[in-house]
Amino acid sequence: MNKFLQIFKKKELRNKILFVLFLLVVSRLISNIPIPGIDTTALAQFFANNQFFGLLSSFTGGSLSQFSIAMLGLGPYISASIIMQLLTMIFPTLEQIYKYEGEAGRARFNQYSRLLTVPLAILQGFGFLKLLQRQQVLGFLSPIDWITVLTLIVAGSVFLMWLGELISEKNIGNGVSILILAGIVSQFPTSFQQALFKYNSSLFFSYLGFALVALIVIAGTIYISEAQRNIPVNYARRVRGMKVYGGVSTYLPMRINNAGVIPIIFALSLLLFPGLVANLLVGTHIPVVSSIATYLSRVLQPGHLGYSLAYFFLVFLFTYFYTAVTFDPKSVSENIQKQGGYVPGIRPGPSTAQFLYHLLNRVTLVGAIFLGLIAVLPNIVQGSTQITDFAVGGTSVLIVVSVALEIMKQVDAQLSMYEY
Repeated sequence: MNKFLQIFKKKELRNKILFVLFLLVVSRLISNIPIPGIDTTALAQFFANNQFFGLLSSFTGGSLSQFSIAMLGLGPYISASIIMQLLTMIFPTLEQIYKYEGEAGRARFNQYSRLLTVPLAILQGFGFLKLLQRQQVLGFLSPIDWITVLTLIVAGSVFLMWLGELISEKNIGNGVSILILAGIVSQFPTSFQQALFKYNSSLFFSYLGFALVALIVIAGTIYISEAQRNIPVNYARRVRGMKVYGGVSTYLPMRINNAGVIPIIFALSLLLFPGLVANLLVGTHIPVVSSIATYLSRVLQPGHLGYSLAYFFLVFLFTYFYTAVTFDPKSVSENIQKQGGYVPGIRPGPSTAQFLYHLLNRVTLVGAIFLGLIAVLPNIVQGSTQITDFAVGGTSVLIVVSVALEIMKQVDAQLSMYEY
């Protein structure tokens, strides 16, 4: 409470937080401006009967189910970021730009991600509109209508991307993550109201079990997010004139979950895309393609065993991938050596890099498995308790808790800066 009060006592920090809250309000307003020409009754029925698109809509804050101008949310931008990160592993030039050209290189890399967002938004918007036409939710569109609607959809996604970057500039947290958090939290009152409306006293113990698992997920997420392995680092003494420098012992913190909530967001974006393509190809006239698409759309439904396994694997994979991007053992070991430091019992230089790499793999393994288990555990609970009102409970809680922890740390850092 003391820190909370301090936030509003510091004028600059207070203005930052109020500005971020204002942008969140703007994002929610944009998400509720509908595109005209849609049968709202048929649209509501389509989302009620399709769990896959219900899940997708939840992560856009309901924008997709309302057919708003921001119906794709930040999906195209996240997909573009994933593609660019993967391309750094294929093209050394991109890796050079991202890792070794400093702030200017990262700005240039981010600009490529922004440019790639536009064609991806056009592709995803076109695919979803064609699907709605096939489901007879959307009527005939003339070429002018297609251009107008797609322009609105792309503009909505790019506008949200811009809002996310404005939020990130305030150093309160990652803008994309905060906007996704706002979208998820905005659905909680509706989900809670539906749960009360559909309450069945015979499922009391199932509800109780679901609530306990939610608490376990929250506690586990906090525990893993805060856990770290401390690597001792000693610094040799250096005598310059009459002064002695160094000779101190400190530690290098290695977090169990270096990637934060990013693996969850990446995994969901990548997992939802094949399901969208499969749903588009179900009605095709080619028998082989249609049968494969039907199988994939069934397997990739939330709650299916195949979906849970794929979700776990992608979270596990992206945890390792993003950790490798953010924590470079070779660079860390070189910095320690330049400052006259060493890990006790390990030679400076390549031996230290190898030691850090080995330790990073072992520590990340624990974080990746735990993160994957927390992600799929609610799906298992839903299957066993038959409670579907909180269909995205586990993933939602995971994102909300992780982003909230990140915001708390950023605010703590700002308050510490004011104290110094």
